[in-house]
Amino acid sequence: MLVTDGAGTERAASGLKAYEVVLEWVDARILDGRLSVGDTLPAERELARMLEVSRSAVREAVRTLEAQGVVRSAVGAGAAGGTMITAVPSGALGRLLRLHVALANFPLPDVLEVRVALETLSVRLAATHASPEHLAEMEALLETMEESGIDRERFNDCDTAFHVMLARAAGNHLARDFTAAIRESMRLPILDAFRTVGAWDEVADALRADHRTIFEAVRAGDADRAAVATEEHIRSAWRLITAD
Repeated sequence: MLVTDGAGTERAASGLKAYEVVLEWVDARILDGRLSVGDTLPAERELARMLEVSRSAVREAVRTLEAQGVVRSAVGAGAAGGTMITAVPSGALGRLLRLHVALANFPLPDVLEVRVALETLSVRLAATHASPEHLAEMEALLETMEESGIDRERFNDCDTAFHVMLARAAGNHLARDFTAAIRESMRLPILDAFRTVGAWDEVADALRADHRTIFEAVRAGDADRAAVATEEHIRSAWRLITAD
C-alpha cells in the first residue's frame, strides 16, 4: 500500500520511499541469484503492478540503477528493448567511492589502511602476472615522473596511473577494481597535499625512488620485496604529504 507524505513523496507501508521498494526488490534478486547479468527486468507497467508502486517510482529506481552501472535500458520491442542487468563497470565503483571519500564518509586514515592491504595484495600478484606490456607502461610512467620540471598535477596523474597499472597487472579482477577505485579516490586529496607540501623537490625525489624500488621488485618477480616496498611507500608518502 502506498501513502503520500506531506512533501508529496510516495511511501510504502514499510516507510520506504516507493522507488526504494523497487531498488530493494532488484537488490534481493541479484543477491540470491534470481537475477544475473543479461536478465531483463519486468516491463515498467508490470513491475509497478507487482510491487504496488507508481510507474514514476519504477522509472526513478531504474535511473538510480543506471547511474550505479547495474542496469542498461534500451527502447524497442522484444529482446532489443527493456531494462537489462549488466555487469557493474569498475568506473561506477570508482565514481561512488570517490564521492564517499570527498564527503568524508570514509576518513582518509581509514582509506590509507585499506590501501595498504589491497595494494600489497595487488603488487604480490603483479610480481607473478605482470606482462611485458604492463611493465613497459609502468616504466613509461616512471620516466615521465622523472622528467625535469614536471608539474605537480602531471606528477600526480602519473603516480595514480602507476598504482592503477600495478593493480591491472595483478590479474585478479576484484583486487584490480577495488585497488584502482581506492587509488583513484585519493587522486584529488593527494594533489591538494602536493600543492601545499613544503620542499616539493625532496618529496618528489623520495616518491620517485619508492616507485622505482617497487617497479624493480615487480620486474624481478620478487613478490615479498614488492609487497614490503609498497607498504613502506604508502606509509612514508602519507607522512611526507601530511607533514605540514
